[in-house]
Amino acid sequence: MTKYFVSVVFVILLIASCKKKQEQTKPIEEKITASVYASGIIKTVNQYQVFSTVNGLVAEKFITEGDIVKKGSQLLRISNSTVYLNEDNAKINADYALTQSNLEKLNELQTNIDLAKAKMDNDMLLLQRQKNLWKEQIGTQNEVDQRELAVKSSTGIYESAKLKYTQLQKQINFQEKQSQKALEISKNIVGDYTIKSEVDGKVYNVLKEKGEMVNSQTAVALIGDANTFLLELQVDEYDIAKIKLGQKILITMDSYKGNVFDAVVSKINPIMNERSKSFTIEARFVKQPEALYPNLTCEANILIQEKEKALTIPRNYLLNGDSVILSTKEKKKVITGLKDYQKVEIVSGLSVNDVIFKPTQ
Repeated sequence: MTKYFVSVVFVILLIASCKKKQEQTKPIEEKITASVYASGIIKTVNQYQVFSTVNGLVAEKFITEGDIVKKGSQLLRISNSTVYLNEDNAKINADYALTQSNLEKLNELQTNIDLAKAKMDNDMLLLQRQKNLWKEQIGTQNEVDQRELAVKSSTGIYESAKLKYTQLQKQINFQEKQSQKALEISKNIVGDYTIKSEVDGKVYNVLKEKGEMVNSQTAVALIGDANTFLLELQVDEYDIAKIKLGQKILITMDSYKGNVFDAVVSKINPIMNERSKSFTIEARFVKQPEALYPNLTCEANILIQEKEKALTIPRNYLLNGDSVILSTKEKKKVITGLKDYQKVEIVSGLSVNDVIFKPTQ
């Protein structure tokens, strides 16, 4: 008896299922908006990862998460005693090479020049006297010749003294410039061991602690604008041609469930990521949410076209992308227009009076 009852129930349910009507609808006139889907993250303006240009251990940490920093503010100092010793040595050499430090040598040569000139002037005076005497037949030609040789000798000594002074001056100037340049290089090298902020902003993350090793391949901090954020979105290569600057975007975020925020396209990066086959675009909020943080995820619908009055049907009523099933079971081709995620515009092929069936799976 029980088996018979179960069989009867099964047959009744089967008949009811067979008689269940196929879902149907009619086209309706309404507003439709075509959009392109994109996903991405929230970033701060001027957001960047801070890297060290040198390797070493963190000797001092000057920042913590949440700190506001200015451009040029010290973030971390990397230890390297050799670098600082080299800077001290370069400073000593620079001080030694200064012109002021070589004044004694220059003064000594200047004294030699003055003495040589006095000797030359005196020899020239004696030569002139000897010539005057010889004109009066006093003395001898040999004495005149000796005076001329004395003048040539003292003149040579004078010119040599001046040359030595000039050469020393050039040498001192060269050494001074060279040592100053070496000091600048040492200071720059030392400067590389103090990591500084490149922008005014907020410290969102510090990735290294005192005593930890850093290198040029690993970020040590994340810094960005303290108040202004942007959206970095990924658009598929098939849709990028539809994207234009200034287009409106509707933004949703898990951190603000149920809310939709308006944004606009502000930048289109003109190169495709070969791995993901997508393009990166940037957008700015029309009205920014009160609380935002870097790397929050978001989804976006970029509005590319709107039509206030369009004949639409649900997208799942479309068969093979270009046909519908009429109430007469007849398959009819249609021409479609704008599409969103739920409906599609029918440009021609249907009217508001037509009844269409939902295709069965």
